[in-house]
Amino acid sequence: MGTVERRRWRGASALTLLCATALLAVSGVVGSSGVAQAAPMPDPGVASLEQVRKEIDELYRQAGTATDAYNLAESEAKAQSAKIVEIAKQVVAGQDRITSLKNRAGAAARAQYRSGGMPAGAQLALSNSPSHFLDGADRIRQGEKATTDLLSEMNRTQSDLQQYAKDANAQWEKLEANRIKQESTKKQIEEKIKAAESLESKLEAEEKARLIQLEQEAQYKAQTAWLSTGVLKEINASASESGKKAVQFATAQIGKPYVWGAQGPGSFDCSGLTSQAWRSAGKGIPRTSQEQLRLLPKVALKDMRPGDLIIYFDDASHVGMYVGDGAIVHAPRPGRNVTLAGAGSMPIKAVVRPDA
Repeated sequence: MGTVERRRWRGASALTLLCATALLAVSGVVGSSGVAQAAPMPDPGVASLEQVRKEIDELYRQAGTATDAYNLAESEAKAQSAKIVEIAKQVVAGQDRITSLKNRAGAAARAQYRSGGMPAGAQLALSNSPSHFLDGADRIRQGEKATTDLLSEMNRTQSDLQQYAKDANAQWEKLEANRIKQESTKKQIEEKIKAAESLESKLEAEEKARLIQLEQEAQYKAQTAWLSTGVLKEINASASESGKKAVQFATAQIGKPYVWGAQGPGSFDCSGLTSQAWRSAGKGIPRTSQEQLRLLPKVALKDMRPGDLIIYFDDASHVGMYVGDGAIVHAPRPGRNVTLAGAGSMPIKAVVRPDA
């Protein structure tokens, strides 16, 4: 945004708004004398604030998209860390098994040494007893099989250990890639939020109050348009028992601040709120709004019921929980708290059901 506009935001004050209001009040297309007059002029302060609002909304939405990427990388990193721990346990067990097998092989070698080192077949050939010969032959076959099995098991275990090493290395590489991804997305999030906060910081107190009003007006306009379609006439399903529990948890968080990456208990981001709400209801769901869209069963809007999740925007960067009567509970963005809002106040992409 240009220097002129920024100065305009800074300079807007109660006096400017009052003057603009007075100007609009006295202007018209035709005056009482019948003489044509200038058409009403738009309030430059309001026009600038509306542009600021749109820019701030877009910055926070971009931050939300980056937050989703950060949360996904964090979830994957946790899964990879758990996998590495599991592989380490398998390696320890494999090494213990190798030790046990080597001990058995050593015991067999020591037994042969005690017999003078003569192969079992040679000892059997020197036997004078036919029954002893037959018994010995059977023991030799059993011994040979045991030796073969022992060697095969050692080879398998060693092969498993080699595979574990490869798996662990692959998991470490993924973990490092996710660490880099987290750092990159964290930087993006911080930059977007800082830019949005910078825009807001340039506003006077009256302008900040007006900015909030503009946000509410935009949401109200979108919600009104959504309701005017008659959509609520079709949406009348009741919540499931688990859905009621999820709604109860989510609504109990109203007033807590939005913090990106947060999953409670003191703060939440949008998908942190929905995932924890359903966890409280005994149902684990994906951590991010994009994964919630990808992995949870989709339902038609007309079949929506309280507890279902509404995914917003084309990039699925936001999510809220439907609570009934055309409303959602959600964590909007940095600088705002968990709150109720109109379900149609943002562009709806899909509805998903965690307990389908």
